[in-house]
Amino acid sequence: MASALPAGDPPSTRSVAFATPAEAPRWKRWLLFSPLARILWFVAMFVAYAKGTGALVLLLGWTTKSASPLQRALASICIELIPALVAYLGLVTWFERRRANELALRTVPTFGLAGFAGGTLLFSVVVAVLWLAGSYHVVATNPHPDWIPEILVAGICAGLAEEIIMRGVLFRIVEEGLGTWVGLSVSAVVFGWAHIRNPGATWWSSAAIAIEAGLLLAMLYHVTRSLWACVGLHAAWNIMQGTVYGIPVSGTRADGFLVSARTGPDWLSGGAFGAEASVVALSLCSLCTIALLVVALRRRSIVPAFWRR
Repeated sequence: MASALPAGDPPSTRSVAFATPAEAPRWKRWLLFSPLARILWFVAMFVAYAKGTGALVLLLGWTTKSASPLQRALASICIELIPALVAYLGLVTWFERRRANELALRTVPTFGLAGFAGGTLLFSVVVAVLWLAGSYHVVATNPHPDWIPEILVAGICAGLAEEIIMRGVLFRIVEEGLGTWVGLSVSAVVFGWAHIRNPGATWWSSAAIAIEAGLLLAMLYHVTRSLWACVGLHAAWNIMQGTVYGIPVSGTRADGFLVSARTGPDWLSGGAFGAEASVVALSLCSLCTIALLVVALRRRSIVPAFWRR
C-alpha cells in the first residue's frame, strides 16, 4: 500500500493523494511510482481500452451516417468516457494502491451538485453580462431540442472524461511531483492546446480556455480534492451554454432550447468559437480562480515540489 502521511505533516503535504512507499526499490520508484511513469501507464491503458470499445462501437454501427444522434452519443461515451474511467481506476488501484476518494460516489450529492449549481450560475452570469452589453440576443425558442444526446456528450461524457484526464491524472500527478504551480501551468496549457483544433478555434480562444477553464478547474480540484466538483461545474457549463442558451460549445454547434445570436466584436461575443472566447467569460472565471487561490493560500495547501518536501 502507499505510505501513509503523518498527521503532523503540513496541510500541503497531507493534500497529496499518493506518496511513494518508503520501502519501494529504485526500479519501482522510476517505472511504477514516478509521476511520469504513472501518466504514461494511464495513457497506455486508456489507448488499449479505447481501441477495444472503439471496435465494439464499429461492430454495433453507432458511428455510421445512418446512426441516430443517441447512438452517436453512446459511441462517444464508449470511446472516451469508459476508457478514461476504467484506466483511472486501474491506475489508482494497481499502481497507487489506494481508494479513489476523489471519485467516491458518496460525494456526488455534495461536491457534484454544488459544482453543477456553481457552473449553472457562473455561465448564466456570463450570458447576463453579454445580454446587458448588447451582444447576446434570443431569436426564438426551439420547442423540440434533442436534449438527451447533447447532455450525454457535452455534459456527462465531456465533463467526466476530461476531468479524469486533465485534473485527475495530469494536474494531480504533476502537482504531486513538481508542485501546485507547475501542475496548474502544465494542465492549463495542455487543456487549452487540446481545444486548438475545434471548429472556430484560434490561438486566442485556446488561451482563453487555458486560463478561464484550465486554471479554474484545477484550482477547484486543489481546494476540494474532489473530481465530482470539477465534473459538476464542467458539465453544467457545457449544458447551460449549448443545451439551454444555444451558444456553440467550444466551437461545436449547439441545438439548444433558446435559439440565439451574438453580435459585436469577437473579443466581446467570443465569435464562432462561442462565449468561452469572450473577455466576459475570461474575466468572471479568473475572479473565481483568484478566490479559490486565496482559499488555498489561507489553508497553506499549496504543494511544493517533491525535493522541497
